Amino acid sequence: MLDEEDFTPISALQHYLYCPRQCALIHIEQLWAENRHTAEGRILHEQVDKPKGQRRQGVRTVTAMPLVHPDLGMIGIADVVEFHSQAEGQRAYPIEYKRGRPKNHRADEVQLCAQALCLESMLGYNIPEGALFYGETRRRTVVVFDAELRQLTCQTLACVQAMLAAMQTPIAVYVPRRCDACSLIDLCQPRLLQRGKSVQTWLSQQLEE
Repeated sequence: MLDEEDFTPISALQHYLYCPRQCALIHIEQLWAENRHTAEGRILHEQVDKPKGQRRQGVRTVTAMPLVHPDLGMIGIADVVEFHSQAEGQRAYPIEYKRGRPKNHRADEVQLCAQALCLESMLGYNIPEGALFYGETRRRTVVVFDAELRQLTCQTLACVQAMLAAMQTPIAVYVPRRCDACSLIDLCQPRLLQRGKSVQTWLSQQLEE
């Protein structure tokens, strides 16, 4: 039986697909910094970060719902889970809040799918879809949890768990569109770090100088 600290945070899957190095900096080296993008995301999440439940028109809404999947070793928190009343009983519908607009990668979808896998493990029934709510468009984007997305989610989880177990931070690779928007760019130093050098090594050298 895994201890709670041994479980993989669901958020790490989203970080990994955005950038494996970013994932390692956050979850291995315990580094964090905020920029305009993360501040906007934090403000957007303020309305769903406190655990509470309410019922309206046959739908029970739970915010900040703890999630766990013991078999896969995942743990996290769902922004919002709606429980819709149906003939066969209630059905859970996870909703993840994101700043900006829909992305051209699947990191957000994988994060939401991981939440659905946890809910399925906890509730004992299949969850076919959920939604991503983007702050810029102010509308939901429906995400279908099909076989392809489920496979990608499980593959990403395996990659993250392998990286965390190895405790190795990937080398820095500068990709302007991705790196310039990242709040960790000053800590990561993708344009300056030598191949294979860790952030902690770079920080130590800066302090010595």
